[in-house]
Amino acid sequence: MPYSIHYYSDAVQAEILALPKTLAARYVALTDRMMVDGANLHEPHTKAFGNGLFELRLKGAEGIARVFYCTLVGRRIVMLHSFVKKTDKTPLTERRIAETRMKEVKNADT
Repeated sequence: MPYSIHYYSDAVQAEILALPKTLAARYVALTDRMMVDGANLHEPHTKAFGNGLFELRLKGAEGIARVFYCTLVGRRIVMLHSFVKKTDKTPLTERRIAETRMKEVKNADT
């Protein structure tokens, strides 16, 4: 049974699809793999943050982007938040947005 990709909102989906060309292409390639192999593709493609939060690590000619996501029962992967990296470390504010959205999604799923 394959996995399915969902989005926290239409706005999150639009932001991800509006990433620069090579980053968007990398996103599509990795999510295609996720639908077959599952949410954790391991580093360098994904990184687990604990408590069910993961990041999809995108690198392309235009730079680096991250997409935070979580998994739900029924082989569902929910994309929560994306951003283009400007610094070496992931800004805490970006991670907190994803953590807040993950709590909302998981509470709605119970």
